[in-house]
Amino acid sequence: MADTEERPILTVDVVLFTVRGGRLQVALQRRDRTPFKRRLALIGGYVHVDEDVDTASTAKRVLREKAGLSGIFLEQLMTFSGARRDPRGWSASVAYYALVPETALAPVLEQDMVITPVEEVASLPFDHETIVAEGVKRLQSKGAYSSLPAFLLPPEFTMPQLREIYETVMRTSLNDSAFRRKIEELQLIEPVSGAFSKASARPAQLYRLRRAVLQEFDRKL
Repeated sequence: MADTEERPILTVDVVLFTVRGGRLQVALQRRDRTPFKRRLALIGGYVHVDEDVDTASTAKRVLREKAGLSGIFLEQLMTFSGARRDPRGWSASVAYYALVPETALAPVLEQDMVITPVEEVASLPFDHETIVAEGVKRLQSKGAYSSLPAFLLPPEFTMPQLREIYETVMRTSLNDSAFRRKIEELQLIEPVSGAFSKASARPAQLYRLRRAVLQEFDRKL
C-alpha cells in the first residue's frame, strides 16, 4: 500500500542581525522561487538530510551559501510550525539568530541583500515578521545579562563602542562611568596591548573579549 501520509516541510530560517547607523538591523533576501517569489524574506532554506547532521548545520550552510558568512555567532531561537504558515502545506521552521559586525557586512551586501532597521520590517511572507520580532526580544533580554551584544562589534573595539552597542540592543541609555565599572567588575574584556583607535584625534584604547564565547552574568548591566 502506498504511503499517502503528508510529510511536513522542514526548513531553517536565520534572523541575521547587525548594527548600522546606530540602529539594530536585519538582513533580508529576495526569494528566487514560489511561493512569494521576489518578496523580501529571511535567509533560509530546506534541511538537506544527506549533508546536514542537524539544523544548526543547516543554518551554517545557509549562511555560508546565501550570505557568504561563516564563523559568526549563531544560536537557536525557537521552532515555528503549523498548517497555515506556508501555502505549500504543513511546515516547520527551526529559527536561528546570528550576529554580524557592520565591518563584516561586505559578503552580505555582495549577495544583493537588503539591510533593514528591525522596526521597519513589514509585509514579509510566511510568519517571518513574527520570527524577527521574537529574535529582537531574545537579543534584548539576553543582551542585558550577557556578552551577546559584543558579537555585533569587530574583534577589537573601544569602551565607548561597547557601551553604544549595548545601548542600541537594549534600547536604553547607560551611564558611562557605571557601565565601565560593571564591565571591569565582570572581567569581560581585556586591553589589546599597544592598540589604539585612530577614529578620533584622541586615540582610545582598544579592547577584546577575554573569551570569544558567550558569557552570562549573574546580574543585569
